[in-house]
Amino acid sequence: GAHQGYIYCRAEYPLAVKRLTLAIEQARNYGLLGKDILGSGFDFDLEIYRGAGAFVCGEETALMTSIEGKRGMPRPRPPFPAVEGLWRKPTVLNNVETLASVPQIILKGARHYNSLGTLRSKGTKIFALTGDIVNVGLVEVPMGTPLGTIIYDITGGIRKGKRFKAAQLGGPSGGCIPAQHLNAPVDYESITQLGAIMGSGGMIVMDEDKCMVDVARFFMEFCQDESCGKCTPCRVGTQKMLEILTRICQGKGKEGDIETLERWAAIIQNTALCGLGQTAPNPVLSTLRYFRHEYEAHIREKRCPAVVCSALFKAPCIHTCPVEMDIPTYVTLARLGRLEEAYRVLLRTNPFPSVCGRVCDHKCELKCRRGTLDEPVHIKAIKRFITDHAPRPKVDRPPVTRKERIAIVGAGPSGLAAARELALRGYAVTVFEELPEAGGMLLWGIPEYRLPREVLRGEIQAILDLGVELRCNTRVGVDLPWEELKRGFDAIYLAVGAHRSMRLGLEGEDLQGVCGAVEFLRRVNLGDPPPVGERVVVIGGGNSAIDGARSALRLGARQVTILYRRLLSDMPAQEEEIRAAQEEGVRIQCLAAPARFLGQNGRLQGILCQRMALGDFDSSGRRRPVPVDGDEFTMDVDLAIVAIGQMPVLPFPADGDGIRVSRGGLIEPLAGSRARVSEALIFAGGDAVTGPDTVIGAIAAGKAAAREMDSAIRQRNGEPPFVEPREAEIQIPMEVLETPQGPRWVMPHLDPQQRMKDFSEVELGLPREVIVLEASRCMRCDIQVS
Repeated sequence: GAHQGYIYCRAEYPLAVKRLTLAIEQARNYGLLGKDILGSGFDFDLEIYRGAGAFVCGEETALMTSIEGKRGMPRPRPPFPAVEGLWRKPTVLNNVETLASVPQIILKGARHYNSLGTLRSKGTKIFALTGDIVNVGLVEVPMGTPLGTIIYDITGGIRKGKRFKAAQLGGPSGGCIPAQHLNAPVDYESITQLGAIMGSGGMIVMDEDKCMVDVARFFMEFCQDESCGKCTPCRVGTQKMLEILTRICQGKGKEGDIETLERWAAIIQNTALCGLGQTAPNPVLSTLRYFRHEYEAHIREKRCPAVVCSALFKAPCIHTCPVEMDIPTYVTLARLGRLEEAYRVLLRTNPFPSVCGRVCDHKCELKCRRGTLDEPVHIKAIKRFITDHAPRPKVDRPPVTRKERIAIVGAGPSGLAAARELALRGYAVTVFEELPEAGGMLLWGIPEYRLPREVLRGEIQAILDLGVELRCNTRVGVDLPWEELKRGFDAIYLAVGAHRSMRLGLEGEDLQGVCGAVEFLRRVNLGDPPPVGERVVVIGGGNSAIDGARSALRLGARQVTILYRRLLSDMPAQEEEIRAAQEEGVRIQCLAAPARFLGQNGRLQGILCQRMALGDFDSSGRRRPVPVDGDEFTMDVDLAIVAIGQMPVLPFPADGDGIRVSRGGLIEPLAGSRARVSEALIFAGGDAVTGPDTVIGAIAAGKAAAREMDSAIRQRNGEPPFVEPREAEIQIPMEVLETPQGPRWVMPHLDPQQRMKDFSEVELGLPREVIVLEASRCMRCDIQVS
């Protein structure tokens, strides 16, 4: 019997008001609204009421109060609107979308409606999709449609090929759903269980560049601003939570802040008067639930992993680099031609700048702000140019001032970085290496066409010149018993790397002609490569797989194929390495995996392969490959290289010294520590802790372990902490320059046909005049004007 309806629309949505006004006018012209509708004798009309911009008017009693011309504040219930609502009359209040569904239910029947959606959430839902997706806009889907289907199949996925991080559902008082729940059905029950709300169907999709602490702060600021102030929990509680979140984003967070946020959230949820207050903590609680590590990084490390909270860093490139190299300074010095000073800046934080100028995964470039305009600055190429064209600065050998003796097991980048750091702090350091030469995976795992041996040896020698003792051909646990090592040294750093290839566990894997990528590359770099034959298949998609494939070509293989079970865009190898492999003739067979190795007389003859299709999403947000039933094929193969992962070979007994080892064979640090693994002064880092990681990641782990080791020793002795010596300040004149426009310069490469002749370096380096131009593209976002 209702004769009057109101559509409540916020004044901030002028386009919606315009379209609704037009629709109502058309309905009146057709006789669908107004007096005596279609001669039925029934009167009904609609009026648009523009809200005063108060978000809280989404709460039903506040919304009705606003329509009455009063301040939009909620009132206690009962009485409920169905009994006493607008102007004290019985009132039905619901979303336009819900009311618009009623005619379809009447016209098509309950059975049709029940055929859509899930058991408890029927029908369809319209979502307003926005954020970091290819296509934004409105979409109507059946209830229960998986979140990943909406984001990837309907909107086209994340822009610029970046990774999905989270989706915010339910507006400012909704919650964030992370990648591990992309398979979740989007219905009322599932979304609520995940810590979000359906709300009016707003969905903000966020990529890897979003800081979830900052996201929570942003939504809390909105809710606090929209609080009507009638009830204390919402008015005061949201303000308190906002203050804490703001402090954390400014690098002023402290231990206990997370627990305080959780406590305030519970109070507000349980005592606020209206839906705004009751749901305001949702963004904070959901981000704490799924991204707690980001809060901890802000509080404990004063670091924003997404490089968003500008109060925590000088420049995005510095903050992203695991060792925090002063990139803007050495790039500017390179532009000015002051290469020796630039080299000194490199060595302040990185003992392997020449190596990183060639094989670093350059995360700094991914966050370079120049990339938001066209392309990032070619930071890696500039670093290489400096080390190629300037003499290495001489570092005086520091005196041994400490009585404690330090043992480092493993002479890879992590172990040697730790050795250098400890030597500079006055410790006597001995490094034990199982193989005949120092270098670890830099020497034995990376082919010479990427990293020339003399470049690496020069940087290793500079570390040894600081007084670090190196003992090669010494395997701890075999040549030197573990207990003897502990007796001879005051502290130990385990930097043993991950030098054993993981196995597939397939039939025929023990045939002659099947080998792991680590073992294959080691033999190549030792000068004793296995016979490759004419047909080589590499299984995997990482850098080791690419290195194995390109090395096999140089050893005479006529046909090299990489089998990868996902898509090319999913390969974890560096893009430039994949591109170089394809230029050289490596064939990449995607959506395929080995099922069985085929052999005769103990020798590999071929591989039975299984075609794959992409199924549900895994915890990383990538689609999980699943076998296609009955779709198999066979490849004739002379050599198969398995490159699906690596694991460490540990030098200590399984239950030794309370050191915990994960099911995957990795060493686990003690709680609250990055490197310490035992109450005794035993530490670990690099690939033995993280699994196969990057060169710069290993260097950072070694430096961090050295600092933690030194701190533990000094605390045990009751000494004050080590004070870093102050570096001589480098003066750079303040210039106002026109930043050149255009993309970055392309690294020149050896011709693909020329590459196949030997293991000569492929990347040739940029010339001096190009380096000056490339360095001029730096926007110097590290400069702060006070």
